[in-house]
Amino acid sequence: MQKNLYVKKIISQLLAVYVGITQVSALLVIQQAQAQTSNVSAQQAQQLLEQGKQQAQHQQYQQAIQTFQQVVDLAQQLHDQKLEATALLWLGLSVNKISQPQLALKYYNQSLPLRRAVGDRSGEAITLNNIGGVYDALGQKPEALKYYNQSLP
Repeated sequence: MQKNLYVKKIISQLLAVYVGITQVSALLVIQQAQAQTSNVSAQQAQQLLEQGKQQAQHQQYQQAIQTFQQVVDLAQQLHDQKLEATALLWLGLSVNKISQPQLALKYYNQSLPLRRAVGDRSGEAITLNNIGGVYDALGQKPEALKYYNQSLP
């Protein structure tokens, strides 16, 4: 009788260990799948960014705008502020090319704090310079000068 109790106790402990290992294994499989999905999304976002740049460089601004908006969405899902800031900058450039300076300013002003948050000083300078360029084209020279001067340091 004592022996049966001892065997049952060992079997129940082994089952508990097995269940625990199974749960840990399942969690590891889930985490690995999520990491792979994240990598695929990051690769997809980079490919779309390059596609958008090509479209913009070929003056296909409407297509580029749609592509850059997809990149912004993916970057937000990935919590990639640097990628988001870059896509917003390109969005600003593209909408500015189709004579929508106010929308360009909106995108540049969304990009700027992201550039600062990730410590991208050159990206920050480019964004400030582009904001200055929009104000300059709008004939608002003092405002343009303010942003040009901020971009210098």
